[in-house]
Amino acid sequence: MPMSPAPNRPDALRTTLSRMGVDGFILPRGDEHLGEYVAPCAERLAWLTGFTGSAGLAAILPDRAAVFSDGRYMTQMDQQVDGATWERLHITQTPPAGWLAQHGATLRIGYDPRLTSESALRPFNDAGLTLVPLAENPVDQIWTDRPAPPCTPCVPQPEALAGQASAAKRDAIAASLHMAGEHALVLSDPASIAWLLNIRGTDVPYTPLSLSFAIVHDDGQVTLFIDPAKVAQQTRDWLGTDVTLQPPSALEESLRALAPARVQVDPARNAIWFMQVLEQAGATVIRKDDPCQLPKAIKNPTEQDGSRRAHQLDGVAICRFLHWLDENAARTTELDAAETLNGFRKDCPDYREESFPAISGAGPNGAIIHYRVTADSNRALRPNEVYLIDSGGQYPFGTTDITRTIWTGPDAPDTDVRDAFTRVLRGHIALARARFPTGVTGHALDALARHALWEGGLNYDHGTGHGIGSYLSVHEGPATISPVFRPVKLHAGMILSNEPGYYRPGAFGIRLENLHLVQPSTVGEANRSFLEFEVLTLAPFDRRLIDAASLSAADTAWLDAYHARVFESIAPYLQTPARAWLAAACAPLHAG
Repeated sequence: MPMSPAPNRPDALRTTLSRMGVDGFILPRGDEHLGEYVAPCAERLAWLTGFTGSAGLAAILPDRAAVFSDGRYMTQMDQQVDGATWERLHITQTPPAGWLAQHGATLRIGYDPRLTSESALRPFNDAGLTLVPLAENPVDQIWTDRPAPPCTPCVPQPEALAGQASAAKRDAIAASLHMAGEHALVLSDPASIAWLLNIRGTDVPYTPLSLSFAIVHDDGQVTLFIDPAKVAQQTRDWLGTDVTLQPPSALEESLRALAPARVQVDPARNAIWFMQVLEQAGATVIRKDDPCQLPKAIKNPTEQDGSRRAHQLDGVAICRFLHWLDENAARTTELDAAETLNGFRKDCPDYREESFPAISGAGPNGAIIHYRVTADSNRALRPNEVYLIDSGGQYPFGTTDITRTIWTGPDAPDTDVRDAFTRVLRGHIALARARFPTGVTGHALDALARHALWEGGLNYDHGTGHGIGSYLSVHEGPATISPVFRPVKLHAGMILSNEPGYYRPGAFGIRLENLHLVQPSTVGEANRSFLEFEVLTLAPFDRRLIDAASLSAADTAWLDAYHARVFESIAPYLQTPARAWLAAACAPLHAG
């Protein structure tokens, strides 16, 4: 996909919009499943604007156009998007609905109802805009060499890895529908469908999904709308007789046939098209959260053990990489380093693929929060600078995500770099050590990770933690650890990231990330239950960047205990040179 699209594409789109009877158009990043990672055929935003970030939106009017994204991607957007054609705007500082209301209040603004949710569309309605649902996507009409939809095999996820039979999951969902007096549930999130039916696929990069839609009935039966070419007989047998297969072309007719039933639809995770079709047909739409989200996030014991196994294997690859980097930092590039780490992961037969594109940023590139190295941006690692590597792996029994920040040496880092790193580390440790009452939300914990940074007048422009799937999405809801309040309580069995950071534009970036499993705590009064974190990730932090004098005794004790566990878990799987390196990297902090 070209990084700099042909400049005539916005004009071609405007011509198409005029022919369709609208003056402007809203184009979100997601696909028909509202997913983070999309197939090449759904990369409409990148094709039109050049922006390849995983979160964003474009708005086009007759005389102007804009691309919006959040703080993670502003530097990337400035690099990829032509400023002469597109305004490049921060999505929270300049909300798209406000921008459109300012510049196109009297215009007819088209949107593709299959690509946006009712929740996402609400701000545009609230702004008083005249919104027009379009039967066809105008970008698809001018994208003449658009790739074909993916058609990769849909395969079973064995119960030995899933930990629970699909029938039991379907029965639980059906019981909740029946109890609420609802007759059916519509699912368009392939991750929910994958969890519910215990299936996986490779239709999109980085996440083992088979793109599909589903209708779950109150008797536990499911109609799965999927390209039949994806489903071999083995998978059909696995799904069983209670799961009926239909091609995606049958979806609209099947939705209409549900009328006049009460049908549950998540207004944030389903395109508004579903509600429009159902309500036009006479069904009663019940707007509720996707009931698969919470049980999917609460890992059962089998999934928890699978995640531990995945992190054990991933930790071996990470530690081999960090040892290699220690010897080769002066002779490598961002791209080579990322590929080398992926190569270490590939040495494990259970490794499937990256869980997201590795963020491999040296020096100033590390300050780009979601930097993605390319052949054009590839930078050599230089002596005495900060290098950030954020990566993850997909294993059949778990998904990993880890960030380490490394000093390339050979000289000692500057005081301000060590100060910033240590403040990030203190925040990481504070969250890792947290013990909190059952019922707490992630919002209540976020300040723990920021406090040490705030003391120094520093901060970071992203959340502190996100959920992680079980051989599913590396970014999984519904729980987060973030300054943004979400009314989702943390439950034992959830896996969340702990990733505070600090980014100095034009200089360096720091982020330290482990994954944590929420566990019941043995501490607490008889009438109060508490939770705490089990650290899953196994890799040392770079002691060269730590100002040991700034750590409290409790922080130092936590770090030493963590490093001792890393060495005990990983050293037996390393050859002698790497094992010796790991011993030094994991030595008690005040031992040298």
